[in-house]
Amino acid sequence: MFREFMGNGLIVGWYLLSVIYLLLQEKRKHVRILFVYVPCILLLLFFNPVFAWFIGLMEEIYWRLLWLLPITMTIAYAAVHICGRARGNARILTAVVCMILLVLSGSYVYRSSGIVKAENEYHVPQTVVDICDAIIIPGREVRALFPDEMLYYVRQYTALVRMPYGREIFGWGSDELSNLMHQETVDVSSLAKLAKEYQCHYVILPKEDKFEGSLLDYDYILFDTIDGYRIYKDTTMNFDVVF
Repeated sequence: MFREFMGNGLIVGWYLLSVIYLLLQEKRKHVRILFVYVPCILLLLFFNPVFAWFIGLMEEIYWRLLWLLPITMTIAYAAVHICGRARGNARILTAVVCMILLVLSGSYVYRSSGIVKAENEYHVPQTVVDICDAIIIPGREVRALFPDEMLYYVRQYTALVRMPYGREIFGWGSDELSNLMHQETVDVSSLAKLAKEYQCHYVILPKEDKFEGSLLDYDYILFDTIDGYRIYKDTTMNFDVVF
C-alpha cells in the first residue's frame, strides 16, 4: 500500500528527507511536533499490524491514513528553511534548484484522460447532466443503471438518482450485475432480470453495441436517447411520488 501511495517515489522521498532535515535543524518545539513527531507516530501506527487489526479498516480504506501526512507543507517548509539559511545569490540558486526538483518529481496532471475542460457549472460531463435531468422524478428518488464512464459523475450531480453500484467496482468489490455489464458481450435477458432485482427504474446503455438482444422484449420501453446513450424505462416499476 505504501509503495502504491508513493507513486514514482520522488515526492515521498523528498518528504522523508525533509522530515530528517527538520529533525536535525529545526529548533522550535511546536514546529517539530507538527512536522516531525506527529507524522513519525502516524507512520509507526500505519506499519503496525496490531493497529491495523484493531481499527479494522479494509485495505482499500486503510491507506487513506497516509492522507494525514503533511507532505506538501513539510517539503515547502523545509525548502524555505534551507533557502533562509543561504545568503546572497546562493539563496536564489537554492530556491530554483528546489523548484526544479519538485517539477521533475511529478507529472503534468492535466494530461490525464480523467481531466477535461468543464462543460458546465457542476464540472461533470453535460451528457450526465442531461440524462439525470431526463430521468429525475420530482418528489422521489429513482434508481438507474449507468455505464462505467458515468459512475464517477452521477453522485456528484444529484442525490435523487441512485445506482445499484458505483465506482467501488473498480477497486474493492463487484457483484453479479457489474460483472455482467463488464462482459465482452452482454446477455440482455440476464441484464433485464438483474436490473429488476436491483429495482432499477432505468437502464442507460452506452453507445457501443455489445448487447445480445433487446430490452424492449423484457417490459422496457425506449424512454429517450441522449448523445447516443439509450435510456430504457422499466414499465413494471413504481414511479409514484413517495415524499
